[in-house]
Amino acid sequence: MERHEAVGAGSGAPGIGTRRHGWDTRRWLLVGVATTLVVSALLAALGAWVFSHSTSVNGRLVDHSSPALIAAVRLETAYADQDAAVRGYVWTGDASLLDGYATGRATEQEQAAVLRELFRDDPTARDELRVVQERARAWQDRVVRPALAVPPGSEPPAEVRAAVADTSAYPALRIATLAQQHRLQRQRDSARADLQDVRDLRTWVFSGIALVVAGGAIMVFAGLRHGVTRPMSRLVADANAVARGDFRHEIIPTGPADLRALAHAMEAMRRRLADELAFSDDARHRLDEQATELRRSNADLEQFAYVASHDLQEPLRKIASFCRLLDRRYHGQLDERADRYLDFAVDGAVRMQTLIDDLLAFSRMGRGPATEASVDLNAVYETVIGDLDLAIRDAHAEVRRTPLPTVRGDRTQLSLVVQNLIANAVKFRKPDRPVRVSVEAETEAADGMWRISVTDDGIGIDPSQADRIFVIFQRLHTREAYPGNGMGLAMCKKIVEFHGGTIGLDPEYTAGTRIVLTLPAAERPDTEAERPEAERPGLESASERRSAGRGGKPRSPAEVPPPQP
Repeated sequence: MERHEAVGAGSGAPGIGTRRHGWDTRRWLLVGVATTLVVSALLAALGAWVFSHSTSVNGRLVDHSSPALIAAVRLETAYADQDAAVRGYVWTGDASLLDGYATGRATEQEQAAVLRELFRDDPTARDELRVVQERARAWQDRVVRPALAVPPGSEPPAEVRAAVADTSAYPALRIATLAQQHRLQRQRDSARADLQDVRDLRTWVFSGIALVVAGGAIMVFAGLRHGVTRPMSRLVADANAVARGDFRHEIIPTGPADLRALAHAMEAMRRRLADELAFSDDARHRLDEQATELRRSNADLEQFAYVASHDLQEPLRKIASFCRLLDRRYHGQLDERADRYLDFAVDGAVRMQTLIDDLLAFSRMGRGPATEASVDLNAVYETVIGDLDLAIRDAHAEVRRTPLPTVRGDRTQLSLVVQNLIANAVKFRKPDRPVRVSVEAETEAADGMWRISVTDDGIGIDPSQADRIFVIFQRLHTREAYPGNGMGLAMCKKIVEFHGGTIGLDPEYTAGTRIVLTLPAAERPDTEAERPEAERPGLESASERRSAGRGGKPRSPAEVPPPQP
């Protein structure tokens, strides 16, 4: 708790929850996108207006001014053709010349209809057309109709000749048509000028749109580079510097508000890591000091072991030896109290020597390098049963097992574990009936550990004492009831944990005692020959072979001959 408080106090940089000042990247993007859309809409509207105006001006020129001028010229040409045909007919009397008049007349009517349609929305042009048509009717009434009334090949009357020769009627018509053409020509020139102006405007507008788009793209690129890319690159460079181990490299916040908030958070993380690293270095320094102290303590313990095994046991042996000599020499010569005192002295010296031997064995357990190999627990079980056979027979115990696995560890130490567990199961039995002991192995777990249990139906252990039974010199019963010094389970726990496993009491089993331990599984054999003998199909276990009689049938526990201890 103190370390975390110190680290929290040392990190002054704000974290993710720091209040953001200014616009973040999202807001900049929203504003930029909205501005781009508005500008694009305005430019699109301007371009549409220019295009529409250009189309309108071009349409006025192409669909009105030019066709009107062409029709006016054709109308004037039709009148000229009619005049030439009438004059030729009057002077020559050739009726074929009247075909030109008919053609001109048809052209006149056609072009007049075209002009009336074009001048539908132009009052001035309609008035001019009306003047032209009125003068044309006057010319026809005065000149054309009298001339056409003359029969072909006959001499025209003098008044007809005079009308044809008159220069006032047709010239008036021609003046009207020329005035009309002149005004239409000016109108056409104006439309052409407007079209050119619109084209120039269109060129400038679309050039401006292109410049605005290019400028906007440049501004977007510059904004992204200045507001996002460059700050992000700097942030990545700072993060890489910290990742390379430079925890003193400060991360400077730049850019939009969210990138600055991220930089603040990374800076807070950097400071936290720096504080944690400093704490870790300090802890490692203290750990090195403790390791040095532990090595010194182990050296002292080695010295103590040497003294206990030599210097301390020598006086104990002398005391026990002389007490036995006194007991053999003066037993029965002194009173009963003196004999009892000598027995107490001999028993105390022997128990003291046993305790020292067990304590030395416990202290040395797991300290030296273990001989790690594949250990067949079936073979270990058979060896242990042979060593404990006398005790098993005396207790009339029934000891059975299921096929046991091959584990990885030190055979001698694992044999000591199995021996202690079975010996305890046989020793702590109910006095009124024989004890039954079962050694079983479960399926290999996913973590590569075998779960092995030693179960008996003896006096059992209170679950509240589950931790105490594995403590050195801890006993639950008196020596008079059950002899021992409280070292067996403590040594089992130390050996199992040295092998990377666990050991404990099963509190759910109430019919006696069940000790459960886990041991690392050995590598599986690749061939049948490499498998343990007890696990090969078609072969009986070592205990079954040993307990079988001459007839090949398994013997009962009472019939098993005692092997040599």
